[in-house]
Amino acid sequence: MTGTDAASAARDLFLRVTGAEPSGHWSAPGRVNLIGEHTDYNDGFVLPFAIPHRTHVQLGTRADGRIRVVSTFDEVPVEVPLADLAALFPDDRESVPEWSRYPLGVAWALLHAAGRDADVTGVDIAIASDVPVGAGLSSSAAIESATAIALNDTWDLGLDRVALARVGRTAENEAVGAPTGIMDQMASMLGEADATIFLDCRSLDANVVELGFASAGLELLVMDTRVAHAHSTGGYRERRASCELGAEIMGVAALRDLTVGDLAAAAEKMDDVTFRRVRHVVTENQRVLDTVQTLRNSGPRAIGELLVASHASMRDDFEISVPELDTAVDAALAAGAIGARMTGGGFGGAAIALVERAQAAEVTASVTRAFADAGYGAPHIFAVTPSPGATRA
Repeated sequence: MTGTDAASAARDLFLRVTGAEPSGHWSAPGRVNLIGEHTDYNDGFVLPFAIPHRTHVQLGTRADGRIRVVSTFDEVPVEVPLADLAALFPDDRESVPEWSRYPLGVAWALLHAAGRDADVTGVDIAIASDVPVGAGLSSSAAIESATAIALNDTWDLGLDRVALARVGRTAENEAVGAPTGIMDQMASMLGEADATIFLDCRSLDANVVELGFASAGLELLVMDTRVAHAHSTGGYRERRASCELGAEIMGVAALRDLTVGDLAAAAEKMDDVTFRRVRHVVTENQRVLDTVQTLRNSGPRAIGELLVASHASMRDDFEISVPELDTAVDAALAAGAIGARMTGGGFGGAAIALVERAQAAEVTASVTRAFADAGYGAPHIFAVTPSPGATRA
């Protein structure tokens, strides 16, 4: 499904469910994380950018104080009174389908953040998306951000984009039950063309860093392994718990407060698994800082080794890669990619490869052959360009 198709699908679905035209159309992008994995919930640094693939929301108002959501993922509408959202989340979230917890959770978190009771107009919302689900491209944050900006506009709440990103994180953490950080929502809300967002996840200070891929003759390929993952499952929670334990052992508020120079002391105080989890986060934070400096001083061709080191750390220390991701990275590098790494939460999803534009087809063919030789299903490989964030169409 293309972006145009997704926008039309959302509108058509709205018409089928309500019998009326929507009053507005909003969309928000997925994201690729260039570098900085599992650092966000450790108060660290990340470097994501928004991608062209987007979730589309078509919205109309209603007079009965209810919210009804429907999606092309599941065309059975879910409808609740706005006044009941506070009772629904987080304690009774299992009473509604999982997909609906994203938009309903955003409505709940948005009203709470704005200090409002349910004294707002009811809404109908239809959702369609061309962000690949389960690929580590933050399809969930795209839903949250599109819903948040649509409701913020419709209800005239006046929240800024950082506040809306916080709303999305609250919805994902408490309404859905996925213990993620705020990187995905910030990238979806703040994305800009041909740029990445250098985000401090403690202060939420965000600075735009020009990438210059196009002018350098480079492309970023997404290599979707089609191995689906889910942040709400155990592996992600276990990694986060290990990070929290490591911070506690070292007497700091978060792993953000440690530097590479602290790792020798950490090794003496922790079991091997906890130490390796900590080492990944501490060194990954440094790699983000080094990548920003390298982009500014030397340009995008100079970041390849940092991308490769990031993947090795996630594979060996954080242990969140899978054979398909390793195969994609290795095959891309063998075919001449400047750098490659898995991206997203891990346990499946996608890898990225920074390549010369003239070599994109060769790298794609190499990765596809490697998957076939290994007996894996064919990957979905496509180029992405840094794109604008959430907006009203």
